[in-house]
Parts: sequence; C-alpha cells; structure tokens
Amino acid sequence: MTTAYISHGDCILHNPGAGHPESGARLKAIQQRLEASELWPKLVHCEAPLVDWPAVTAVHSEAYVENIRSRFPLRRPVDIDGDTTLSEFTLDAARRAAGACVHAVDLVMSHSVSNAFCAVRPPGHHACRDQAMGFCVFNNIAIAARYAMTAYRLQRVLIVDFDVHHGNGTENMFSGHPGVLMCSTFQSPLYPFSGGLDGAANMVNCPVPPGAGRDEVKAAIEAHWLEAIDRFKPQLVLVSAGFDAHEGDPLADLCLTTEDYGWLTHFLKRVADEYCEGRLVSTLEGGYELDALADSVHAHVQALMS
Repeated sequence: MTTAYISHGDCILHNPGAGHPESGARLKAIQQRLEASELWPKLVHCEAPLVDWPAVTAVHSEAYVENIRSRFPLRRPVDIDGDTTLSEFTLDAARRAAGACVHAVDLVMSHSVSNAFCAVRPPGHHACRDQAMGFCVFNNIAIAARYAMTAYRLQRVLIVDFDVHHGNGTENMFSGHPGVLMCSTFQSPLYPFSGGLDGAANMVNCPVPPGAGRDEVKAAIEAHWLEAIDRFKPQLVLVSAGFDAHEGDPLADLCLTTEDYGWLTHFLKRVADEYCEGRLVSTLEGGYELDALADSVHAHVQALMS
C-alpha cells in the first residue's frame, strides 16, 4: 500500500489565540512522532495546494465565502464564532486544508497512491454552508466529497466521521443527498448537541454516552453502519479523523485507546478495499492532548500503510 501524507507549513501558522486547544502544536507533534518512526520515509510526501474557490463555493454559500475573504489581510484577530478565530494566516491555512483534501482525491482516483492522510488545520466538519463553528472555517471533507462527485462523476461517496464531536456541518451540507452516506460515532450529549436519530436516511448517527469505549463503538458500527454501507456500495471513502475520543483527551469523556484507532482504520480500509478499490482519503479533525494525538495518528497512518 502507498499512502500520501499531505500537509503544509501554512497550516501551522493559523493562530486562534493563546491557550486555544486547536493550536499549531498539534501538527508539530504529529510530524515529530511520524518522523521518529519507520513510517516517515515510506510515505509519499505532498505539499497541500491552495484550494480553488469554485470548489469551496460548491458547498459553502458565495456570501459566506466572500465574507471570510473580504476580511483579509487582517490587522488583528477577529472572532467569527464563539470559539473560531481568524488570524493573519488563517485564510491560507484554510485554503491549504481544503486543498489537501481535493489533492488527495485526485491522487487516489488516479491510482497514484492507495490512500492519503491530510495533516492539516483548521479542521472542518463543524463548518456549515453559511456559518463557521467549532474551530472550523471551511468544511474540508465536504469540499472533497463534492469535488469527487463533480470531477470524477462519482455517484456514491461514503463519509465516516469518528471525531468525538458530531460533524454537524457535514450533515448540514449533505442531509438527504442521495450521493452521500455519512456514518458517524460521537459522544452525546456533547457540543454541538446535534446528530439525532431522526435525521435523514443517509445520516447514520451513532451517539454513545460519556465513558464509552471500544466495545460501545464497535457495537454501534456493527449494528448500524455495516448494513447501510453494504446497501450503499461506496465508490470512495472519505474520513473525518478526529482523535479526541481518546481516553487522554481533555475536551471529552470517551475512552478509546491508541490501539483502537488502529483497529478502526483497518475496518475502514476493509470497506474501501471491498467496495472501491481501496480509495480512501482521511483528514485531521480533532485531537487535543498532544501525546495522545501523535500516537493515535501514528496508529492510523500505520494501518493505512499496511
């Protein structure tokens, strides 16, 4: 298996403020952990390009995108949501984050690599069509999904979100869309207090309670994801990979371990292998305890490469 590792220094420079959990130190910790491992020289290293604006406005409203673009260059940081801040380098970072996911789609669809991991920030899965939320400016995984459907005429894209927080922005964009199946596990109750069981049929939400771990997540996947995925038969697997369900993460109360992320990634690889010739793109969402994050990403990437 060949795995692309897509990142860019601009993504480190985005600065939401002193003490903010979603800091550039996250990407530094991930890279340092991978560089110290046997995986680093075996990865296909790519710099994330700047996303083209039409790919962004394919999922976000033009008014929202123009509102973000018009603020730059910034003289001082601007809060655009209760916990989402624009700073001097945010626009380039957000364009690189989305651009990484689009580039990853190109790589796997052309069979240049088997799969890809995008080590980028800011994250994206809370960003709605016309609203920033939860550290997110542009919805990277949604941009990639729409791009894949448009550029490669895919009719069935699977989005899997295992962040501890529900990907409300992704659901906002694709609820009821026949070309997208979204399967997610997340802690409930927890921000953003969404992801109900009465949503559209293409939204397979699996909330689990505080304190849940591998057994509960695995049971939810077996009970709800497997049949839905088999009926859908995806042509591409996209992953919102949040590592904040780790037992060491300070922002939530789930109990996954580093090894669980390896198990979960092997499961997703089997799905991709069975239905879509292994085509899988993963992008970083949450994960805020640096050692736990770095170790979990290592387990994730190691499984992608195996």
